[in-house]
Amino acid sequence: MFEIRIICDPADTDRVSHTLAAAFDTGSARQYPTRDGKRTRLYVTADHRPGPEVWPAPEEAYALAPSLVSEIGWTADRARMHLHGRAVDREYWLRKAALLDRMALDDETSRVHTDAPEVAMNAALRLLEIDGEHSEAVTDPRGYVRQAYAHWINKQ
Repeated sequence: MFEIRIICDPADTDRVSHTLAAAFDTGSARQYPTRDGKRTRLYVTADHRPGPEVWPAPEEAYALAPSLVSEIGWTADRARMHLHGRAVDREYWLRKAALLDRMALDDETSRVHTDAPEVAMNAALRLLEIDGEHSEAVTDPRGYVRQAYAHWINKQ
């Protein structure tokens, strides 16, 4: 975070403030007259805008993933354990979200219209919730799943 001070003509203050807000993540500008009273001093607290999130491509994220059939079996087995009173852990939610994302990707590429993308999105939002992430702050929840899955599978 940094502070910007600008001295400009009073007629330019709005234009300068809007230009700074477009270039940086800014707070509201504080305005004071210069000593001679002919110009305006603007003080703006600013920070660099975060760069766009770069998510791994599905092919990259799921390169080491087991087959869909294997993951369906694993997920169903864990879900059964949950029905018998055992808690499911983050790995379950991650693998389930990744499985549903992969299934939705298959549907999207084959132009089959199902609710798979919506179901995958809901699972991704559940994983964000478990991870303590704010879903509004993540631009692509399914991209987040891919990133988390790639990180997890590469550590296995």
